[in-house]
Amino acid sequence: MRILIINGPNLNMLGKRDPKNYGSLTLKEINRELKHLAKGKASLKFYQSNSEGKLISFIQRHLNYDAMIINAGAYTHTSIAIHDALELFKGKIIEVHLSDVNNREAFRLTNYISSLATKTIAGLKEKGYYEAMNTLLKQ
Repeated sequence: MRILIINGPNLNMLGKRDPKNYGSLTLKEINRELKHLAKGKASLKFYQSNSEGKLISFIQRHLNYDAMIINAGAYTHTSIAIHDALELFKGKIIEVHLSDVNNREAFRLTNYISSLATKTIAGLKEKGYYEAMNTLLKQ
């Protein structure tokens, strides 16, 4: 199984940014644990960008992957363009949010990705990524 791990804006600042909502681990530490979970079971490709266009281009270049774990960050709430790119992806999509976006600011209630996701995981901090990976590996 080939799995994309896609992270959007500000996720490169994990470990520094609001640990109450986002946890204390860095994205590098989370990715290291994902590699460990997938070892011998799946091939992973990681990508993070603060740029909407770069995220869209990355998704379009990797439409042949089997599955994706995506945390689009703030673009979850604003990007119809990322939604449209994800529509082209035929594999499983698991959406992850470190914080509980449904119990935060009102603007976070708009979500352009969840309608395309096989599963949405929110509010578990880094454990959400691990749950997403374990879900994909069990299939």
